[in-house]
Amino acid sequence: MRVAMYYNNSDIRVEEMPTPQIGRGEILLKSLACGICGSDVMEWYRIHKAPLVLGHEATGEIVEVGDGVTRFKTGDRVFVSHHVPCNTCHYCLNGHHTVCDSLRSTNFDPGGFAEYVRVPEINVDRGVFVLPDNMSLEDGTFIEPLACVVRGQRVARIEPGQTVVIIGSGMSGLLHILLARSLGAGKIIATDISEYRMEMAKKFGADSVISAHDDLPSHLLKLNSNRLADRVIVTAGADSALDTAIKSVDRGGTILFFAPGGPDTHLSVPFNDFWKNCFTLLPTYGASPLDIEVAIELISSQRVPVQEMITHRLGLAETERGFELVTEAKESIKVVIEPHK
Repeated sequence: MRVAMYYNNSDIRVEEMPTPQIGRGEILLKSLACGICGSDVMEWYRIHKAPLVLGHEATGEIVEVGDGVTRFKTGDRVFVSHHVPCNTCHYCLNGHHTVCDSLRSTNFDPGGFAEYVRVPEINVDRGVFVLPDNMSLEDGTFIEPLACVVRGQRVARIEPGQTVVIIGSGMSGLLHILLARSLGAGKIIATDISEYRMEMAKKFGADSVISAHDDLPSHLLKLNSNRLADRVIVTAGADSALDTAIKSVDRGGTILFFAPGGPDTHLSVPFNDFWKNCFTLLPTYGASPLDIEVAIELISSQRVPVQEMITHRLGLAETERGFELVTEAKESIKVVIEPHK
């Protein structure tokens, strides 16, 4: 089978690998659509593991099922989660599924940027989801990123009437805008350094858009009755974005740190302001099976419409171009690789 082998962000080669052989409890997925995630292009994080086949936003068709698999059959259209929790450890039992050791060590074989993927038994048990009939395979590539957004907004307690600021209007930021709007947020204010992405933020539901080069707190005070934001969601990992978030949250508010930073990113908080103003600093990572189920329903019901976010559909041989588009972060939002084209 063909795979897109990652060596670095500007060196991704179409190579041949043996089609994986499945065992008991496993399935073989024909990968038909797989989105490029912002984490895929974090070269500092990926480079020491290269060469490898990436891609974790994968949908496709089951072409083979192993002995003992009863919930799925050949021909099923499915989304497959690459990381799954054990559901029995201390962390899972306390609702922290995404810090579970199993979730952090499980994966499928190889990645979604391949023609076929072997899905291990533990993933089959709790990480395979049949797509609704009204959901396309490419829409299904939003399930994993939206599930992460669902989890983040749930733990941050996004509620009707709140003023929500979203720092960074790439794909994750736009999903946050769409979900916050569906949850009844009062004002949604988005930022970015890119004019293109600021226009996308307006298109997908932001009430106001402010350049990241401007003084966000002063704009907030004007737009929000002399108050800062109830919730600040940071989808950019730059030190400047973290600093802006600290200055933009209102007393008693919450900052949700959604995106990873670089290896040298540090968060600096004026402690007395933090203590006196009683705001909450909250990280979020990944998604649980429950978050995935919610994301599927949100997409299927069109409460979070995602189709128009797809800007590029590329064949496997164009994977390197797809990585360039996501890395450049200019005029692309969602880039989907179709491994059989």
